[in-house]
Amino acid sequence: MHIHRIAAFTDRGQGGNPAGVALSEQLPSAEVMQQVAAKVGYSETVFACPNGDGSWRVRYYSPEAEVAFCGHATIALGAVLGQTIGPSSYPLALAHDNIEVSVENRNGVWVSVLRSPPTRSAPANSALMAEALDLFGYTHGDLDPDLPPREANAGVDHLIVPLGSRSALSRMDYDLDRGRRFMRSHGIGTVAFVYRESGALYHARNAFAIGGVLEDPATGAAAAAFAGMLRDLGAIEGSLITIRQGEDMGEPCRIEVELTTVAGSPVNVRGTSRAIV
Repeated sequence: MHIHRIAAFTDRGQGGNPAGVALSEQLPSAEVMQQVAAKVGYSETVFACPNGDGSWRVRYYSPEAEVAFCGHATIALGAVLGQTIGPSSYPLALAHDNIEVSVENRNGVWVSVLRSPPTRSAPANSALMAEALDLFGYTHGDLDPDLPPREANAGVDHLIVPLGSRSALSRMDYDLDRGRRFMRSHGIGTVAFVYRESGALYHARNAFAIGGVLEDPATGAAAAAFAGMLRDLGAIEGSLITIRQGEDMGEPCRIEVELTTVAGSPVNVRGTSRAIV
C-alpha cells in the first residue's frame, strides 16, 4: 500500500498539517487501517476507494482510533485525487455523512475545497467548561466577553473556547493523558481555542488528545464547526473567514471558510497542499 504524505492548509507553500493518504481498489480491514495509521504517525491518515458510482468511500484513522471526519486529511485527499485522476469534484461517502471535495491546480499549487456536513452548535455546558478551564489552566477572565463558548459540530463534536487575547492563546497547554480522558468522557473530538483579531480573521489552537496528539497544526473539521457557530451567533461579517493556526507550533497554516447565511447549512473549507518529501 502506497501512502502519500501531504501537508494540508499550507501558508504560501510552508507549514501545513501532515496527513497520510492511501488510495486503493478496496478499503483494507479496520485492523489494517488502524495499524497503518499508527505506523504513519500523523494525526490522521485517510483511506479511500472508488464506490463504483462515481463517489469514493472514505475512512479516517488517527494513531489511536477511527475518526468520523477529518478536514485536513480531506484537503490532502483532494490534492492526491487531483494529481492521480485530475481536477474535478469528488463525492465522498464517509462513515456517517456524505460530503464532497473539489480540487484545482492554480499555478502549480493544488487547491482543495471540502463541502462539510451540516453544522450545528449550542451553549457549552457550565460543568464542562469548568472542567475544561481547569484542564488547560485558564480562568473566566481569559475568555472573550463577546463570544461565548459553545459545543459545535460539522461532522465531529468540538468544544470551542474563544479567548480574549492573543497572549492567552499562546499559553495553551495541558496534560495529554488527562486531556484524553476528558475528551473521551465527553465525546469531544477537539478542544478549539480561538482568538478574534477581526470579524474576518481568527487565530486558533486545537487540542486533539483523543487522537493521541497534543495539538493539531490545522483542523478543518473544527474550522467548519466554528464558522457554523459564528453564524448561529450572528457574528459573521461577510461570507468568508480566515483562520490562522499552527503558528505557535512553528507550522503556519491558513484555513479559509466560506459560508452562506442559511443556519445549519454546510460550509466550504479551502486550503492548499504540498507533498512532504
